[in-house]
Amino acid sequence: MRLHPNPPRLVTVALAIALGVVGLAFALPFEPAMTILAPLVALLGSFGLVLDRELAYLFLFASPTLLVAGSLLPGI
Repeated sequence: MRLHPNPPRLVTVALAIALGVVGLAFALPFEPAMTILAPLVALLGSFGLVLDRELAYLFLFASPTLLVAGSLLPGI
């Protein structure tokens, strides 16, 4: 059985880019981006998540992983 890579859906690409931007803004403390993303921090805080450096690194890892999964698995 061979894997036939397909282009990922636009939603998958947009989510991967958003995860990468948020992860990069919080992994490398970039103050202007952190003030712009303050509503996201408040939204995640209402769910009990703290957007710190560890979660930012997880977002940075999840971004390319999501693109690879989107290209190898149909429908993602």
